[in-house]
Order: sequence, then structure tokens, then C-alpha cells
Amino acid sequence: MTKIAILPGDGIGPEIIDQAVRVLDALGESFEMERAPVGGAGYAAHGHPLPEATLKLAKEADAVLFGAVGDYRYDTLERALRPEQAILGLRKELGLFANLRPAILYPELAGASTLKPEVVSGLDILIIRELTGDIYFGKPRGVRECPDGPFKGQREGFDTMRYAEGEIRRIAHVAFQAAQKRDKRVTSVDKANVLETFQFWRDIVTDVHKEYPDVALEHMYVDNAAMQLVRAPKKFDVIVTGNMFGDILSDAAAMLTGSIGMLPSASLDANNKGLYEPSHGSAPDIAGKGVANPLATILSAAMMLRYSLNKAEQADRIESAVKSVLQQGLRTPDIFEDGTQRVGTQEMGDAVVRALR
Repeated sequence: MTKIAILPGDGIGPEIIDQAVRVLDALGESFEMERAPVGGAGYAAHGHPLPEATLKLAKEADAVLFGAVGDYRYDTLERALRPEQAILGLRKELGLFANLRPAILYPELAGASTLKPEVVSGLDILIIRELTGDIYFGKPRGVRECPDGPFKGQREGFDTMRYAEGEIRRIAHVAFQAAQKRDKRVTSVDKANVLETFQFWRDIVTDVHKEYPDVALEHMYVDNAAMQLVRAPKKFDVIVTGNMFGDILSDAAAMLTGSIGMLPSASLDANNKGLYEPSHGSAPDIAGKGVANPLATILSAAMMLRYSLNKAEQADRIESAVKSVLQQGLRTPDIFEDGTQRVGTQEMGDAVVRALR
């Protein structure tokens, strides 16, 4: 039986995960779903954001459905024990190197975007972010006495940006293969004019491109890419970039769709086993109020069915149900506008389940 690890996490995580689980149940499939604490909830239960039992479950499962982590109550903990370390630990331990974040604007939400409808209508971008390298994981890092320059002798913080050739090649292959199933265009985003790491990135991506003559490749500096995302976002098809730039650009793209509450994501290993989560955070300020948008998590469950569980038909059913609910005019507060019906987390989940049935 297919086993899914359910890791709700913190803040609104449990609320939105509950709705996604209800949707999975409504499909009529036989899934074994097992829950475990993670993030702040993991620390509260076991003294660590990624308890051993949680990691064991994630490794044994066929896929992981993840809520969100982050809780201001734990901000004073040492970095290794903060809730956010759970997701970094899972990416490392599961070998999740490719983060797929689709940014799709549903026609019904064109008015909710911060950009003019004519600029964003029909938007369909796939951002592919490398997850296990870059400045987030590079060593050495830390705080030390500054060894040179005008501030020699003072304390300084430092991190190391680095990418191995193999890391770049594998994420480039993911991008080109994804583009072959779409509009056959890849934009590789870097900062090659300033950073040696990203000149190296550009050289490797260019080399991998030789294996995909049917796909057009464009290189773009990250500052220009950020500008183009808000000026002419529909010029993009597939964007591939490093860990830090991908983190920033995917959140910027989220707002083009009306709300980050609409964006699912998948983080995959070399065999397409994945961790699936909404692109937004734990939003502790609205936790427990029943107003969080569960659609990104529900759509993440659809991505899980498609990419890791080989159930494309069921994924299509969920995505069609979400479209149906939006066509009905139901909106959580983050995407509400005049003329639509404001609903809460549970009501939105109810509506998707009804549309499925």
C-alpha cells in the first residue's frame, strides 16, 4: 500500500494539512497516511525540530506531505534547534535537490493579482530551484575576527557560496526535461557578472543544453529576472536557478498569481520521491482563526500524486475540483475581492471535496 508521511508542522500547518488529507480521502484511493510532529511541534514533543522517528517515517514513506514550520516562541533557540531547520534537514537527508514551484494564474483570480490583468492573464511559469547547494549549505561559515580590509580585527559574519559541477548538471537536466513537456524554453538565472560561482553555473548549464537542441536557452542576471517578473512575466516558461535566487524569485512569482496561498511546490530526489508543501510559511498570526487558504496544500497533494505516486488522473481530478471551486466564486480572505463569497479554511476544503464527488 502507498504510504504517505503527513507532517503538519506549526502555525496554520495543521489546519491546511487537514483539508488536503480530506481531499485525498475523497479520491477513494487506499493510502496509508501516518502523521508525525515536525518543526516547533517536533521540538515541543521531542526536543528537536526533526525528531528521529519523524525522519525515519519520511525515509520509509513513498512521499511526504508537509505543512509549514516556524513559530516565534522558538526564535531564541540556537539555530540548530529552530523549527526551520526541520525542512533543511529533510531536504538533506532525503536528497531532495530539485524544487518545482509552478506559478499559474487562474482566470478567476486575475483581479486578485497586484499587476494589471492584461500583464498576468494566462500566466504559467515553472520555477525550478536547486535545493541542496549554494550559500545555504556552503562551508566554512560562521562568525570570526575580520582578517583584513578596513574593518580588520572587528567581528564579521561569513558564509560560502559554492556549487559542484554535478549539482548544476542534475538540476539543469531537470529544467530542460520539464521544458520539453511545456513550451520548450528555459531561462537560467544567475549573477555571472559578479560571482565566480555563477559564471561556473552558466558554463555548465550551457554545456548541458547541448543535449537538448529542441529547447531554447536564455541566460539572465537575477536582478533583471526580478524586474522582468513584474514587467512581463509571461515571457518566461521554465526558470532554473540556484538555491538563494530561487527562494526569492519564487516568492515574487507567487504574488503574480494573486496570493502565495495558491502556490504548491514539490521537492524531488533523483528517483522522483518527493516532499510536497505549500510555498507559504506557517503564518502564526492567523493560526487557529480558520481563515488560512488551504488550496496551495491541496494542489501540493495533486503534485504528489502526479510526480511521486504515478496517479496523474487523480491529480487532474483535484486540480479540476480547485478550478471548479474558484469558478463558484468562493474565496478565502487572501484572494477575496468584491463580488465573491468569503469562506474559511474548512469551508474551502468542504467545497473541494464536494467538487471531487
